[in-house]
Amino acid sequence: MSIDQDRIPRKTLCSGEKIPAIGLGTFGSDKYGADQVAEAVLGAIRYGYRLIDCASVYQNEDRIGQVLRQVVQEKTVTRSDLFVISKVWNDMHAEGQVIISCKKSLQDLGLDYLDLYLVHWPFRNYHAPGCSGDSRNPDSKPFSPDEFMETWQQCEELVEKGLVRYIGMSNMTIPKLEAVLPRCRIKPAVLEMELHPSFQQPELFDYAVSRNILPIGYCPLGSPSRPERDRTDEDVVDMELPAVVEAARAHGIHPAEVCLKWAVQRGQVPIPFSVKEHQYKSNLKCITEDPLTEEEMEAIRLEDRNCRLIKGQVFLWEGSKGWEDLWDVDGKITGLE
Repeated sequence: MSIDQDRIPRKTLCSGEKIPAIGLGTFGSDKYGADQVAEAVLGAIRYGYRLIDCASVYQNEDRIGQVLRQVVQEKTVTRSDLFVISKVWNDMHAEGQVIISCKKSLQDLGLDYLDLYLVHWPFRNYHAPGCSGDSRNPDSKPFSPDEFMETWQQCEELVEKGLVRYIGMSNMTIPKLEAVLPRCRIKPAVLEMELHPSFQQPELFDYAVSRNILPIGYCPLGSPSRPERDRTDEDVVDMELPAVVEAARAHGIHPAEVCLKWAVQRGQVPIPFSVKEHQYKSNLKCITEDPLTEEEMEAIRLEDRNCRLIKGQVFLWEGSKGWEDLWDVDGKITGLE
């Protein structure tokens, strides 16, 4: 039994187009292979998911492409029913490289176009997939607005060539956005960012919304399966936050479902990942029924602990003080001369 599409809430893009208010993430967190992720995508689409968040660096787009072809061929969906996202990785930002990366994703996914293409991280600092948290690339350097715009202009060309319908940014900060948005011919349709009850990023969230940029939230459950390199002793467990636990008890549901209800009702598009059928089904079903009360929403808002889980320390450059330098915590672009 699949979910009736009319029951799934929608969010509105800058164009007026409405997209599903929840998607399926496909990053296996270094724990799940491409076949497991692809099997989850197959089951999820059959159940009712229509937004699929992919990326070249996840190393599974070719297997996901097989699934996308299968669900279209079996008439579970048409291509236009799906909203497929991919991203350009840090090592493909240079001139002429973005279109190569995009075409490779299109080939792997078996698609003629992508619905949304994101700049995965706003710099060219590379690290190999699965590398340790203290790994560093000697060529890494701080964010450069000029280099970013070289990448972004290539993304704009993808839209003009019809390879991509929308483009967006990810892992940005307000100072970085301030430096590049005035220079964009095509504005970002979305901003993908880490969002969960213990890390709500209210200033960045409001900044995006005020500019008609839709927030997409990764790690919406606090990423319990995130790689070891992204774990510290100070991390907060979102599903153990008192307001989340209390709401789960009141509604008779798992705390994970509370996190997703909160995300959708707040206004972002969460993209939870799971390869377990009962989990990805409950993740979708929960947002179609029994919403949180205003009081519960406010209680969860007050649980914000500014607890960033995906710190990005593998992208640090020589001379940087710590992962905070990636996120411009002083209100200006760190390392920009």
